[in-house]
Amino acid sequence: MAARLPNLARAMRLTRPRSFICARCQTVAVPARALSTTPPLLKKKGKANLSHAHTDSTPPVDTAGHATAVDNAFDFSTLESRMLRAIETFTHELSKLRAGGRMNTESIEDLKVVITKGEKATLRIGELAQVVPKGRVMTVIVADADHVKPIKTAIASSWLGIMPQGPTDEAPTTLTVPVPPPTGETKLAALATASKLSEEALHQIREARGAHQKKLRAMGVAKTVRPDDLQKAQKQMDELVKKHNEDVKRILDNAKKALQG
Repeated sequence: MAARLPNLARAMRLTRPRSFICARCQTVAVPARALSTTPPLLKKKGKANLSHAHTDSTPPVDTAGHATAVDNAFDFSTLESRMLRAIETFTHELSKLRAGGRMNTESIEDLKVVITKGEKATLRIGELAQVVPKGRVMTVIVADADHVKPIKTAIASSWLGIMPQGPTDEAPTTLTVPVPPPTGETKLAALATASKLSEEALHQIREARGAHQKKLRAMGVAKTVRPDDLQKAQKQMDELVKKHNEDVKRILDNAKKALQG
């Protein structure tokens, strides 16, 4: 037993950390053992960051600035642009209709004229003359005297049913166009035209909706957008379309009141 003690003491010296004796305080100091460190847990790539998502069930918005599939589903800019353009065209065409015995200058300015002087060309009257309204008379001031006759012919043969007068020696480049008061027949024709224009505007709105609906359907087939988000996008799209349909009907009602007055 006594023979084994030195070996045990030697083994302890090999396994124990080295120590040293402080000469000043006569105490034994043991070096501090370095604490082990654990690397911090890293967030998994692709983990949904719900604070940037449209809903709790949708993927996050790409912070790099690229639109996600969900963003595209809720992007109605193209849809709304097409619907607004349809309403703008509808309103513009309505303004050409005769109302209350008056006629919009664009009704005459938009008529086509065939010019044979020099190179043959087809132009709008508005490109060759200035149309000035005054009560129930339209004054057409032509820039070039050679264009007076073809402009007069274009107005007289148009669907407007009006006959220009002039020119005179005092005003060789001026035509006077009296606008007769609307009759029952012309009012009915204007009302029919207004209804037809409104149907065309509504048709264009339906086509715009169909284009966005097709895009949503493709997203559903590809499963790039969750079904609940597709339903929300569908609902918002229908609300937007309904609003613009109501705008068309409201504009048509106001136009009918003006045409019947």
